[in-house]
Amino acid sequence: MAEMVKKATRESFGEAIKELAEEYPQMVVLDADLAAATKTGIFKKAHPERFIDCGIAESNMMGVAAGLAASGKIPFAASFAMFSAGRAFEQVRNSIAYPHLNVKIVGTHAGVSVGEDGATHQGNEDIALMRSIPGMVILNPADHYETKAAVRAALEYEGPVYLRLGSLAFESFNNNDDYKFELGKGITLHEGNDITVVATGLMVSEALKAVKSLEEQGIHARLINIHTIKPLDKELIVKAARETGKIITVEEHNIIGGLGEAVCSALCEEYPAPVIRMGMNDEFGHSGPAVELLKHYGLCAANIEAVVKKALA
Repeated sequence: MAEMVKKATRESFGEAIKELAEEYPQMVVLDADLAAATKTGIFKKAHPERFIDCGIAESNMMGVAAGLAASGKIPFAASFAMFSAGRAFEQVRNSIAYPHLNVKIVGTHAGVSVGEDGATHQGNEDIALMRSIPGMVILNPADHYETKAAVRAALEYEGPVYLRLGSLAFESFNNNDDYKFELGKGITLHEGNDITVVATGLMVSEALKAVKSLEEQGIHARLINIHTIKPLDKELIVKAARETGKIITVEEHNIIGGLGEAVCSALCEEYPAPVIRMGMNDEFGHSGPAVELLKHYGLCAANIEAVVKKALA
């Protein structure tokens, strides 16, 4: 059994790129003057000759990354999700995705849990933006071990990848020795046939607390961890809908364009079933302590549990 680790996924990312540097000598890292926050500084300290600080110019950074990929390098281009996915969208679309270049776009500090930085820095639309780009793979790992596995999977995949990371530390739950990460495949973390909860990223930890509490009350909720938003594991989602009837999706993202809509799209084509989407309800966040903001917007175990009970009632 692996050790329980409490870390933000951005920190696990920083450790992963440093650890994989020798194995992938063609890997380079770019940052937009945020190396301490995105944790690319861990890589910079170990391999300064393979690190480029592009300054507060994310759009230009994506162009530089595209050029490096075209010359055979594997660049990781990192900034806050609001800027790497939002500010640089046109360059990501036209310079990276259109020619299908091997660039790994990293969006840290995703979601409302950026906290005191407020709405301007809380990227709650980044998944929607990246989902709309043809050929873009989207990874949203949930804990320390999943993040490290996702970074390796991104390196092994030939083409553009968007890696979404959080700023808030959560305890790891993928501590079992048989844990396996497979790009495009969800993971059933908890069995149940009354209802299914589908969660992604930091919300998986909260959903896990909720389904365990429900189990003690005689409610058997299935929990699926979707670490790959695109391509989505349609087979697993449809199977859950067939076997449990109802689906609840939980994401630290706008309910428009994110995990919830991806699940709805999959089901309406294959097996129509009721879906309740939990997330940011088409609104901007605001400044405040991260944990309190998550509670304020209902992105916590207690509210997931309440929504499940209401759905079953």
